Amino acid sequence: MERLTNICPCCQSTMEIEKLRCTACDVTIEGHIPIPRMARLAAADREFIELFVRSSGSLKAVADKLGVSYPTVRSRLNRVIGALESAEKDERDARSKILDQIEQGNISVDEAIQLLREL
Repeated sequence: MERLTNICPCCQSTMEIEKLRCTACDVTIEGHIPIPRMARLAAADREFIELFVRSSGSLKAVADKLGVSYPTVRSRLNRVIGALESAEKDERDARSKILDQIEQGNISVDEAIQLLREL
């Protein structure tokens, strides 16, 4: 799987995971489960993060394992950091818009709570 998205391809609303099921005993957990930011990254970026962590955070070790230069690894890490920061900013902006809608009287507090839970 390349990446999970939290944006509906049809209407651009927020998507979430609704159900988790154990493949061994069939226990099911249902609820409103947001898709974590890390899961929304491209598979290559998630693999890079795993390699970075398994290398104890050593960019030099990552460069050696990937057979690339240190600056290349540093650039890739900066790109992943940027993607995570962008996702965080998008979530903050969405929260701010909801709060603005309350302030302007466009939605009720209950509606705002529901919208915030969906983020």
